[in-house]
Amino acid sequence: MNDFIRQEIISILKDAIDALKKKDMLSLVELSNHVNHTSLIFQDEDSISMAVMVYSLSKVIERREGIIDKSLMEYLKKALQSLEIGDVEKYRHSIKKVFDYIIKFDKKLRLYALNVINQAQIKRGSKLFEHGLSIGRIAELLGLSRWELMRYIGRTNIVDGFREKTRIKDKINFTRKLFNIK
Repeated sequence: MNDFIRQEIISILKDAIDALKKKDMLSLVELSNHVNHTSLIFQDEDSISMAVMVYSLSKVIERREGIIDKSLMEYLKKALQSLEIGDVEKYRHSIKKVFDYIIKFDKKLRLYALNVINQAQIKRGSKLFEHGLSIGRIAELLGLSRWELMRYIGRTNIVDGFREKTRIKDKINFTRKLFNIK
């Protein structure tokens, strides 16, 4: 793991732990957006999984009306401690436990948690697309299908922002220059 990414994730984990202690779900969503920019730059799995995890936690804790188990906090603290000493494998193991917690925290909400994680990945993917990353690369990084991403992006107005206002005359002139036609 790149040292810059490691430092960013350490900072995010500290902020996430503070936000959870304060039951401040809005801060968790903002943190997720922040780490999303890091994941766009480096396109690494750790940053992307952190963005998905923080966003998923905000939704799950919101759904549980602010109830936070001690085990969740312990997993996050272990992840932070492991990353601070540079043990990336232990960090990833702790993060996996956080994802397991999100999925298993309540049998009634298991399907909801799985859906939240999937929707968080799709939403993060759409943000990465908005910043210029290809759908194929996003699907590869997040482990999603291109179709899921395209279906979600198609329902947004992201693509509308890409449209360029070009006059037809400019297009014809460009094409003529391209093929050396006068």
